[in-house]
Amino acid sequence: MDYNVWAVLGILSVVYLFIIFYNKRQSRRRRDRKFMDGYGRHRKKDGEK
Repeated sequence: MDYNVWAVLGILSVVYLFIIFYNKRQSRRRRDRKFMDGYGRHRKKDGEK
């Protein structure tokens, strides 16, 4: 019985860590996309001048 509690806590902590790393990767991807969109707009403005 005592080992079951530790096993469940271990599994939950692994799932929690996986969710944290997945969210960090997604937010980094979002920031990169915003940066590239701004960069593309700047290049278009420079080309029009």
